[in-house]
Amino acid sequence: MQQDKQKEVAFFDNLASSQEYNVFTDEANNKIIHTLETLLALAPGARLLDLGCGSGIFTQLLKARGYDCIGLDLSQKLLGLGKKATPSIPYIQADVEALPFATNSVDYVILSCLLHHLPNPERCAQEVSRVLKPNGKFVAFDPNRLNPFMYLYRDRSSPFYSSNGVTENERPVLPKQLLRVFNQVGLQANSHFVDGLAFRYVASGAARGLLPIYNYFDRTFFKAHFLRLFRAFVFTYGIKPAI
Repeated sequence: MQQDKQKEVAFFDNLASSQEYNVFTDEANNKIIHTLETLLALAPGARLLDLGCGSGIFTQLLKARGYDCIGLDLSQKLLGLGKKATPSIPYIQADVEALPFATNSVDYVILSCLLHHLPNPERCAQEVSRVLKPNGKFVAFDPNRLNPFMYLYRDRSSPFYSSNGVTENERPVLPKQLLRVFNQVGLQANSHFVDGLAFRYVASGAARGLLPIYNYFDRTFFKAHFLRLFRAFVFTYGIKPAI
């Protein structure tokens, strides 16, 4: 199965017409940025490529911390929101499976809640490996299918699956599968699991009423180390070894 890119673009272009695509609370956004900085061990002024940047929420937060950022997304309308908010950031409309960058040219790549939109992420992983310089680093973050809430609400095999607010391409990821994908293209990958990323918005009206309950359980129940594999988000990160 391949990603239906036309449906993906149509969905997010339509979303951009009605709202800013910013589903997390400010606290959660800052926690994501802190995790990215830590896993990548970013140096001051580092040059970053933010894949799947959408309207540039994370690109802008990273720019505000002094990093040199480029945002890339399929949706021209979401990119338009980013350009309007921060004209100083270059935003590029392009496909993550055919990146418009030279081989061995990028220091850091971020995949912003992107891989769960790709039924087959192998081509994207190959492109990340290609454009990264030797010793270049990457990090991706996505909803974790091992988390019971993510599985029940967003996985197509769940009896409680809701398609409201998502494209047919989306499915929470399995951490070990992503590790295998990145390792197979020559990257050294690891997993890091994060809880407490509270949502400010979900599309389903019924689920929206339960959002405070979800946010409470997410920040409290999975804190124990032995439950870390079941936290709601997995950060897949690593390095391109020098040859």
